[in-house]
Amino acid sequence: MIYYLFDNSFSSVIEFLAFFLAYVIAVLFAITVHEYSHALVAYKSGDITPKAMGRLTLNPFRHMSGIGALCFLLIGFGWAKPVEVNPLNFRNYRKSMALVSISGVLTNLICAFIFSGIFFFYSMFVDIELNMLLVFIYYLLLFLTSINLALAIFNILPIYPLDGFNFIQTFLKYDNPFVKFMHQYGNLILLIVIITPIFDYIYSFLVGGISVVFSLFWALFL
Repeated sequence: MIYYLFDNSFSSVIEFLAFFLAYVIAVLFAITVHEYSHALVAYKSGDITPKAMGRLTLNPFRHMSGIGALCFLLIGFGWAKPVEVNPLNFRNYRKSMALVSISGVLTNLICAFIFSGIFFFYSMFVDIELNMLLVFIYYLLLFLTSINLALAIFNILPIYPLDGFNFIQTFLKYDNPFVKFMHQYGNLILLIVIITPIFDYIYSFLVGGISVVFSLFWALFL
């Protein structure tokens, strides 16, 4: 869902490399903070499973899936290894499950908001034509904003096994028809969503629209 960000033209090979490196760093950052948030909230809620599995870390390589990372590089869409938790260890099952489910989305959203502010003022006051380092920083801030926002929007969808579904499932009975349907067909629905062009247009619109709202907020400080 992020491949629309690659619709760009470059004046040199060096600029493309700066663009690509910024993209890779931003992807690693966004995925790492997302998964780390799940692990941290689960651990703080009484479950040591994420720590025992080595997921309570900001090391991106502990969170990346090999195939998921390759897909990010080739098609601009990928995934990380899900953080394993044992809900039986939670001190408050319903509250903890809800917080663990939504923590990654909230973290990505907060990061997107913060980086959008840095990007806004950087674009306003820094002349990126001075050297390639400034161009790299420009792309890095752009991707840190866009990719964090994209991950937040995608993961909030109420489709199994995404965070949005896990959050909703927390408040429903195990035999709820919606829950049973999603467990059975969620992966198929998710595949359809990913490959459907119309959803990609909606997705791009949402990312761009929220980015504009963020920019309008930061513009109030000028």
